[in-house]
Amino acid sequence: MTFRNRVGAFIDTSLFQNTILGVILFNAVILGLETVDPVMARAGALITGLDKLCLSIFVVEILAKLYARGILGFFRRGWNIFDFVIVGISLVPTAQGLAVLRALRILRLLRVVSVAPSLRRVVEGLVSALPGMGSVFLLMGMIFYIGAVMATKLFGAAFPDWFGDLGRSAYSLFQIMTLESWSMGIVRPVMEIYPQAWAFFVPFIMVTTFAVVNLLVGLIVNSMQDAHHAEDSEKTDSYRDEVLSRLERLEGMLRERAGEGDRRP
Repeated sequence: MTFRNRVGAFIDTSLFQNTILGVILFNAVILGLETVDPVMARAGALITGLDKLCLSIFVVEILAKLYARGILGFFRRGWNIFDFVIVGISLVPTAQGLAVLRALRILRLLRVVSVAPSLRRVVEGLVSALPGMGSVFLLMGMIFYIGAVMATKLFGAAFPDWFGDLGRSAYSLFQIMTLESWSMGIVRPVMEIYPQAWAFFVPFIMVTTFAVVNLLVGLIVNSMQDAHHAEDSEKTDSYRDEVLSRLERLEGMLRERAGEGDRRP
């Protein structure tokens, strides 16, 4: 086994993955401490040094993966590109008007997603659900547009702050959809002037909150289940191929021994 293969095998071990996960979580704590002025006043140099040490470990990890996988092999995997971008942002100089990038260093915590298999499964399920979610978002947009036009024409004259134009009506309807102070904050004051306003708001809540939103949740859950099943199938196929390979090697050894026995006088 070559040195490159040894590096690649070590990168795939659970020890290496768990170590990187621990460094990510530790670095997240360090970045949080940097926002506490009393702590920085007492141990600012130590915290900054630990942050640079964590970043150095991440850089070494990326370089090791590049060496073991090769450039094409490294960038062929989406999660490697994700890690490369996150670490690269941390390496951008913060001078010359780029000081805002210091706040983006907390994005390193997102690397937990690429290290933890369970979180990767959630993200992959969410991404695979995007095409179906697009259709649901289009349906919701149509419902909101229709509702905003109706609310502006029905309630805009009496409540211009909430329904004075299309944009305000859409924002108010979004607040109603989230059930944030929808009754006492908006609907009941409207019903004091328009007693039959419930006939508009209640069906809107039923359609958007309890139907469309639950449809989005269902799409995401189904996609995560599909991703989980795909991962299980991949593991099963890998295990089956390994078993078949071992059986072939065992069969070859038995044939060689049988051939040696036939050649003996």
